[in-house]
Amino acid sequence: MSIKEEHWTDENGNPAGGTTFGNGFAIGWQHGPLGRGEDRREPNGAFVEDVLFAAAGRLTFYQESKFKCQANEDALRHIATALQFLVNRTKDREERNVEGIHKL
Repeated sequence: MSIKEEHWTDENGNPAGGTTFGNGFAIGWQHGPLGRGEDRREPNGAFVEDVLFAAAGRLTFYQESKFKCQANEDALRHIATALQFLVNRTKDREERNVEGIHKL
């Protein structure tokens, strides 16, 4: 597998987008925070959750074919777990009013 990736940071060292390429795919990562309230902007790139949903969609497609197998089912379960952790992270950040901005 040949993956080429470049991850960028802003002047404060915060994540600021980037790209990841491999055979048959190209990802442009979200560049900068989305903001909060009236300052909220539309996304300009992919989030990790987007890519996990895409992988789950493909594995589900396999599971609906003659290639259904336990390994795919296990992978889907782990992707679902990863997505739940990310949902929980977002919920926690929302509760602390730091979702969408570069604050811990």
